Amino acid sequence: MIVEEKTISTERIYEGKILNLRRDLVTVRGNKTAYREIIEHNGAVAVAALKEDGKMIMVRQFRKVAEKAVLEIPAGKIEKGEDPYEAAVRELQEETGYTAGKMELLASFYSSIGYSTEKICLYLAADLTPGDTDFDESEAIDIEEYDLKDLKEMVLQGKIEDAKSISAVLMACMKLDV
Repeated sequence: MIVEEKTISTERIYEGKILNLRRDLVTVRGNKTAYREIIEHNGAVAVAALKEDGKMIMVRQFRKVAEKAVLEIPAGKIEKGEDPYEAAVRELQEETGYTAGKMELLASFYSSIGYSTEKICLYLAADLTPGDTDFDESEAIDIEEYDLKDLKEMVLQGKIEDAKSISAVLMACMKLDV
């Protein structure tokens, strides 16, 4: 039987630029209590950008968590008060230089529902027009293009390790029957 956890108290542990950390004391199964450590995040957007030739625009950048360069779809955080659609348009242009004539929401999902409030809105972008990138000053990004079939194979072989990118590739393949 599922029992809703009620928050008894909240302790703010850390406040940062892109995330906060809190510890909630909650009720569990009757009179018992437990702590939940929760990362608060404004959310993010991710874009599966498909060119007319069937290639998907990918970005490769060093990720400290993985201690290596990782292949991903363009993505970024939603600024406070920013509309997710507008954030997706902005991130696609900043990271790849492309603008999209069509942008469709494919899905929204929690990145790690066990401990983070981050929800990612995943968009499919088409009718792409190239332009200039506008990287953040801390970003060093290589832009790459891959056939969607090849990306699907890379996912199945474990060569793409980023969850949002795995989701994007597989969802694009399903939508386009690849």
